[in-house]
Amino acid sequence: MSEILDVIIVGAGSAGLSALREVRKHTDRFVIINDGPWGTICARVGCMPSKALIEAANAFHRRNTFEEFGIRGSDQLTMDIPAVLQRVRRLRDDFVASTVKTTDDLGKRAISGRARLLAPDRLEVNGEELRAHKIIIATGSRPIVPASWNSLGGRLLTTDILFEQKTLPAHMAVIGMGSIGAEMAQALSRLGIKVVAFGGNQVAGLTDPKVMSVATDLLESEFPLHLGTKAELNLVDQGVQVRAGSTEVVVDCVLAALGRRPNIDNLGLETLGVPLDQHGMPSVNPSTMQVADLPIFLAGDANDQAPLLHEAADEGYIAGLNVMRSDPLCFTRRTPLAIIFTDPNIAIVGSRFQALDPAKTLIGEVHFDRQGRARVGQRNKGIQRIYADAESGRLLGAEMCAPAGDHMAHLLALAIDQSLTVQQLLRLPFYHPVLEEGLRTALRALSTQLPIVNKFDLSMCGTFNAEALD
Repeated sequence: MSEILDVIIVGAGSAGLSALREVRKHTDRFVIINDGPWGTICARVGCMPSKALIEAANAFHRRNTFEEFGIRGSDQLTMDIPAVLQRVRRLRDDFVASTVKTTDDLGKRAISGRARLLAPDRLEVNGEELRAHKIIIATGSRPIVPASWNSLGGRLLTTDILFEQKTLPAHMAVIGMGSIGAEMAQALSRLGIKVVAFGGNQVAGLTDPKVMSVATDLLESEFPLHLGTKAELNLVDQGVQVRAGSTEVVVDCVLAALGRRPNIDNLGLETLGVPLDQHGMPSVNPSTMQVADLPIFLAGDANDQAPLLHEAADEGYIAGLNVMRSDPLCFTRRTPLAIIFTDPNIAIVGSRFQALDPAKTLIGEVHFDRQGRARVGQRNKGIQRIYADAESGRLLGAEMCAPAGDHMAHLLALAIDQSLTVQQLLRLPFYHPVLEEGLRTALRALSTQLPIVNKFDLSMCGTFNAEALD
């Protein structure tokens, strides 16, 4: 291709497709290059197939509450894991197909191949050199697997291949208790697999010690959980031997859940003429997605800033807008929000506990063991901790392991984004009976600590309304 293109997009995941939607509004002089299967990480191996597996596991797990509800015969239920995995793949294929449609009509402008940068305005793919005024790098990520673990062969799984299995073995170890590890360890255990899990000092990214303690206890009530000691793996006749401190167990296979690594190796970033960190990553402006002052934009999992779908989509959107401008626009990013789909949900909103100054922060807390709606639904477990500025009462953040935590986290993210105070959020409607009444309990605990004269849960009438009521 001899012409100079307006834009080259490298990567057709969430960030790349989001960028493509913006670029197509302004020019047809572009190409999008993708190495490997087309379709987003989320749809193929991440968010969606994992949630399909989790939903099946939770549905089966609910049988443990049937006796309390007066439903008999739960001990006769069985789990057909091959059927579960078949449904996961059927749903997965549908999700992937919907993302692939975005590039179906591009013809020669959609190129399958591995790209390598030659300069800030040039790259090579499939032996051909392409030039463009602007380039977006959105090459995604892949599971982290220590090189020594590759000797385990088929006894080592990652989420990239977990959902391709026709069935699953009776005994598994999950290594890593970040968001992926916590979700999958619980789901696999609830499917009836004997699971043992190993991780570092945190679970699912939690930093609040009280929330961490509750989350750890709840997970340990379902499967053995060993934290704080590095796991070592060895192939033995019976399977895989896992050692961590004084703990030793032999399992049929291991699920590596150590996080994901940006796909930037052999990409040619060293040709850009800017400093790279110890991982080979250039500095990226999170408000513009631009690398230094170059015509290069690095978005999504590839920049390793916030490997979440909604963040990747935002970054692709920002990059897609800015490649069509001479002066990049600077965007304020959304309130941080992370949700882990364990049961109860684990969620982190806004500022994390460890990032706050204890001298300037107040904390409101609620336990769900006595919360009304949670009790009637046999979901009465978990904790929520909300943080507010000690002087103004402005909401700062929250960490929780709570029923319906995914929904309450969204409410809090909206409130934090709007800079609401504890009292302002308390003055919004709370229906009865709902799990959000637990959120109100935590807010009221905060309210009692605040040096505010007007602590009413309702807004006071203005002058006009007050006169009308006289």
